[in-house]
Amino acid sequence: MTIVRKPQWLQKKINPAAHAGMEGLLGELRLHTVCQEARCPNITECFRERQATFLILGAACTRLCSFCNVTKQTPLPPDPGEPARVAEAIRRLGLSHVVITSPTRDDLPDGGAAHYAETVAAIRSASPATAVELLIPDFLGSRESLARVVASAPAIIGHNVETVPRLYHIRAGADYGRSLGVLRTLRELDSAVRSKSGIMLGLGETEEEVLAVFTDLRSVGCSYLSIGQYLAPSKSHHPVREFIPPERFERYRAAALSLGFAHVESGPYVRSSYHAARYDGQP
Repeated sequence: MTIVRKPQWLQKKINPAAHAGMEGLLGELRLHTVCQEARCPNITECFRERQATFLILGAACTRLCSFCNVTKQTPLPPDPGEPARVAEAIRRLGLSHVVITSPTRDDLPDGGAAHYAETVAAIRSASPATAVELLIPDFLGSRESLARVVASAPAIIGHNVETVPRLYHIRAGADYGRSLGVLRTLRELDSAVRSKSGIMLGLGETEEEVLAVFTDLRSVGCSYLSIGQYLAPSKSHHPVREFIPPERFERYRAAALSLGFAHVESGPYVRSSYHAARYDGQP
């Protein structure tokens, strides 16, 4: 069954008038954000607070996930000037914590790992007090690419499993085992790495399946977890099967914490980068 009517707890308003300052900066520096590309419902709240999740390596993805609003076009080559422009934006915004992510770039030999490392280095040079969190694709499981990212020494490295194994048909080109392997490899490369993952609810998963994912993530050393409600970007995307009530999100949060996650954000509007500084111990 497809559910189209949002419940009372999912009525957050977007106010484009509040976006002008941030959009002006992004336009000047020719930068993309996942906030805009993914049509995030938290965009007004974050842009008003001068927060943004930067999308590097362009805005076009090489995969065809049916839940995502990121553009499915032929991607452009990496822009060598982009890391410096991202760093300049962060410096101007005075961010204490920033999340950097990208579309999946299977067209690149290293999946874009070098570009991630260059971006971390540029941020560290321009704004050394900023904690950098990376939200990476799976790099097709390449240990070499993951090692390049780990060597850049970000504060947190995230990779989302997104949903339960049974529903992985919505993640064209992805593999649940490979995503778990990414998180396992991060810990093998650096036992001190703080890794993070996220799952969307409302796609048709069962509670038993969700709890099994939590256990799988802990088994590969995942430290942090985000749990949020899937909201279809349009009628052509995978439909919402269920709106999860807030009390169930709280129950999932308690269950995840009982398994040993160091920090869990769980709620209808939670996204991987939403209130990301909380995972790093900031207010």
